[in-house]
Amino acid sequence: MVLGYHLIISAYGFWLPNDPRGSGSDVVRSGKLLVFGEATKVDAHQCVSRKPHDRKKRLAAKKALNRPPVIFTGLQARAVARGFGRCSEKTAATVWACAVMPDHAHLVVARHEHDIEVLGNLFKGEATKQLVREKIHPFQGQKGEKNRVPTCFGRKWWAIFLDTEDEVLRTIRYVENNPVKAGFRQQKWRFVLPYPERYQKPKGGV
Repeated sequence: MVLGYHLIISAYGFWLPNDPRGSGSDVVRSGKLLVFGEATKVDAHQCVSRKPHDRKKRLAAKKALNRPPVIFTGLQARAVARGFGRCSEKTAATVWACAVMPDHAHLVVARHEHDIEVLGNLFKGEATKQLVREKIHPFQGQKGEKNRVPTCFGRKWWAIFLDTEDEVLRTIRYVENNPVKAGFRQQKWRFVLPYPERYQKPKGGV
């Protein structure tokens, strides 16, 4: 039985639909990216980040993007986390771990009444709203589809299913240590609850 999910949300440009290691995308929408290959659809419940790949090809494709890849500042990362906290509060989703990195974010989320596909979009949406609300969105002032600010997140994300308690605990430790390994401080957010407090209502906020 699925106990929870490891949700990996990428910033714009972090993980492309035709990444040589694989992606969760079915198509490549950009003609500029298509010259580097078709979509590399794989099982979205598997992690392929450590898979050997053509790094030069991946970096060349990133240079073909319409906008520079997003690298969140500290303030922007905090706003993203605040958005995650709002989502957690609105949906009563239990978050056991969260780390917002410069170009992606990790969440360990307990099994929820919403499918993880729905929950992933809700987390992204609230993070975007918070960035706009604080007027620090990476593409603040620019207009994209439907006259809206262009998305600062990738269209797709990874959702790794966690079926055992050992998998949950191991993933929580991985997410908590992720910033430290990258040279940042360990992150602590108010909406994150200690495992296994699955049904305690999150306080919200950051």
